[in-house]
Amino acid sequence: MAKEKTVRYVFWQEGDWWLGYLEEFPDYWTQAESLDELKKNLLDLYKDLNSGEIPHIRRVAELRVA
Repeated sequence: MAKEKTVRYVFWQEGDWWLGYLEEFPDYWTQAESLDELKKNLLDLYKDLNSGEIPHIRRVAELRVA
């Protein structure tokens, strides 16, 4: 059984629309008419971006320095 993972996202509302992106992938935004729909869109986006099907994806990561 696969271990469940938590992914951080950023979201906000503009007028009637909810917008957001995954913190690891700030270049890839999505939108929806409700917060629940936005969460579903973000989950789909996460799956797409981690599928290996899309080339040249830019990510944000952390680097430990001494």
